Amino acid sequence: MKKTLLFIAALITGMLQVSAQNNQAQLTVHINEGQNTISKHIYGHFSEHLGRCIYGGIWVGEDSKVPNIQGYRKDVFDALKHLDIPNLRWPGGCFADEYHWKDGIGPRADRPEMVNTHWGGVVEDNSFGTHEFLEFCKLLETEPVICGNVGSGSVEEMSDWVEYINFDGKSPMADLRRANGKEEAWGLKYWGVGNESWGCGGNMTPEYYANEYRRYATFARNYGNNRLFKIAGGANSWDLKWTETLMKNIPNRMMDGISLHYYTVPNTWSQKGSATQFDEKDYFVTLKKAGEMDDLVSQHSTIMDQYDKDKRIALVVDEWGTWYDVEPGTNPGFLYQQNSIRDALTAGLTLNIFNNHADRVKMANIAQTVNVLQAVILTDDTRMILTPTYHVFDLYQPHKEAKSLPYHLQSPEYSMEGDHLSSVSVSCSKSEDGTINITLVNIDPKNAIQLSCALDGGEVNKVTGKVITSSNIADHNTFEEPNKVGIKEFTNLKVTKGKIEATLPSKSVVLLQIK
Repeated sequence: MKKTLLFIAALITGMLQVSAQNNQAQLTVHINEGQNTISKHIYGHFSEHLGRCIYGGIWVGEDSKVPNIQGYRKDVFDALKHLDIPNLRWPGGCFADEYHWKDGIGPRADRPEMVNTHWGGVVEDNSFGTHEFLEFCKLLETEPVICGNVGSGSVEEMSDWVEYINFDGKSPMADLRRANGKEEAWGLKYWGVGNESWGCGGNMTPEYYANEYRRYATFARNYGNNRLFKIAGGANSWDLKWTETLMKNIPNRMMDGISLHYYTVPNTWSQKGSATQFDEKDYFVTLKKAGEMDDLVSQHSTIMDQYDKDKRIALVVDEWGTWYDVEPGTNPGFLYQQNSIRDALTAGLTLNIFNNHADRVKMANIAQTVNVLQAVILTDDTRMILTPTYHVFDLYQPHKEAKSLPYHLQSPEYSMEGDHLSSVSVSCSKSEDGTINITLVNIDPKNAIQLSCALDGGEVNKVTGKVITSSNIADHNTFEEPNKVGIKEFTNLKVTKGKIEATLPSKSVVLLQIK
């Protein structure tokens, strides 16, 4: 009997030791081996004429009861200014290939109305057009990214638009801009040639689009010292043939970037699932699909490497994020959804992936900025809330223009029904002042992870931390409770024998900064 009890005690002790080991992660950061800079443009945003993203989200007009700056919502402006967003993509999306820019210039009272056939069939008055968008970007001190109309527009129309925006000399389009109140050209840099040409942008084959791109891009001219950064409309998620066809058929000198679109959809496109009413299985599947971005970027990058060994052409993931069913009672065409701690983890995973592929991924745009899909901001008449995703973008700001650092990670697994994911995701960088930035995501919804972190090539003098977490996987901010999920100081860490010891809470995003 005594031997049996001793055996059981030993067995239990062993099980506890295994359990403890399974909740431990080891990280080594090689602080002197970074080669690639993390472009700030990875942290870009996307604003389409869709639902309440533009009208009611960014633009309310000068006469609105909502406090505004020259017609732009002040609370939204201030929130985006705080994020120091590096770029903003507009006017779409699918809307880009039905948008005719001349309808959105001149006196607002004279602008023609149009029906937004893609998104909700609503009537738009074109009060937010080229001038409004570019002046908004100027106020924000962010780079505008315009996506031109290839699907239903002409080469001449796109060429005229570039001339209107960028030419400072004497020409019909430059004179038209001056007549509309803007004397100097804006000097726009980033130009997308069509959007989703494989689908809503024209249902083209990759071969056909490649030829169209060459034609349209030829007449999207450079003016003065301003050189356009031209982005070809790239693949839908796993369509590797599209990427290869464009890389093979478009001369490198004619394009600077190629786009990629990927949305994290938990279930099916017809029944995507709720943004706030979901169980742990839905949670697991969502994070698994979000993590597939790593393999997706790797496979497209491998194809690009065959034709562009110097990595001159950027991979531009200009639409990414979660996509759920719309909130009950809202217009199905407005794509309005809530945003929980699950979305914060998705954002952290995705941004870590982009940081780790800084050699090829040079720009990305979350879909979308306000009130649409995985929005960073939600508005309701005069009220505004910041979503958990907003706080992740805020937390990750130190990575911008920092040197991406290689690392070695050993992580426990988060498992469900025989499927396994790494519990911890990480990206590391070194800022110009020598600060080491480490962002960690613990996707395990129940278990904290004991992290031991060592620096290869340096010593830890001081470490500080911040964290985003919450009690339940579906926790989110509401207009009644706007601060349920946010950034807090992270104090559950210490330095022991030159190593950082930290306890990463379950379902959390953590930033460590080391001096």
